[in-house]
Amino acid sequence: MNAVRAEDAFDVARVDTWLKRQLPHLTGTPEVSQFTGGASNLTYLLRYPGAELVLRRPPAGHKAASAHDMVREHHVLRALAPAFPLVPAVRALCRDPAVIGCDFLVMDRVPGVVLRRDPPPGLALDTARATALSETYVDTLVELHRVDPTTPGLAELGRGEGYVRRQVEGWTRRYERARTPGSPDFAAVTSWLAAHRPADTGARVIHNDWRLDNLVLNADDLRVRGVLDWEMATIGDPLMDLGSALAYWTEAGDGPAALAARRQPSHLPGMYTRAQIVARYCARTGLHADHWPFYETFGRFRLAAIAQQITYRYHHGQTHNPAFRDLPAVVADLHRRCTAAVRAA
Repeated sequence: MNAVRAEDAFDVARVDTWLKRQLPHLTGTPEVSQFTGGASNLTYLLRYPGAELVLRRPPAGHKAASAHDMVREHHVLRALAPAFPLVPAVRALCRDPAVIGCDFLVMDRVPGVVLRRDPPPGLALDTARATALSETYVDTLVELHRVDPTTPGLAELGRGEGYVRRQVEGWTRRYERARTPGSPDFAAVTSWLAAHRPADTGARVIHNDWRLDNLVLNADDLRVRGVLDWEMATIGDPLMDLGSALAYWTEAGDGPAALAARRQPSHLPGMYTRAQIVARYCARTGLHADHWPFYETFGRFRLAAIAQQITYRYHHGQTHNPAFRDLPAVVADLHRRCTAAVRAA
């Protein structure tokens, strides 16, 4: 938690006035701080006497047409809560641009520990606990993928067959639109992905940003208390979700560039390898990862496109967050790894 960055500040008094109309039990003036872990939507903690709320809003500047949709995220959280109680409780959605100039979402804070790049002081993560956490990471994703996608409120998120094709084509377009001087050419990678698309393995509720730092954990037993950041959740192919998740899963032997860019402690002794995660996931779902090189390469390309979209905003002065300064090196390393995978395949 940090003080609110100047470029990310909003009119707290207006939010307070609006929010108290939605939640009359609130009293006092909120103490506002900013969560620093995310790179997409901006997230803030609002501390009121007796209540802690989280506010989420889009960033300023260039955004993909389908990204940062607070109304959609509100809908997903409301619809998913009865079937998957690990989602945060939503309290309010503001669509009035007069308040802070954009839509924003307010929800309860889920208390607990969030693992960032390294475990926080005082949290023991020895080999046995790291292994147990890896298993929890997989099993909670499996639990999500078991949610009935025909549930009212969720079914309309799906667009039918062709999810894999739409994802390859969509992220290819997004990367090209976000290119900046010196960004690598992924044409060979995207051509390979387009030529080697497997058929959809099914349609399930997927998170689309499954990472350790989106899980809120109980410090004592590392039980998952909540899952955050549902901005990109949809109905789609579960193996695409797993491939995208493992693009973030850095192993100890991945090399200096990947280790420098890691954002979760997946490299520690006892943590599962990516191969172990895939094996456990398939054993629990009955799915087969026969085309795993495709899913793995797509996940890394997609992550490169996400990093490039943020690089575009930073390059054009739409954000000055110093955390984004080194993202071109991340994109370059992902390009190297994708290219090597394509050549090996």
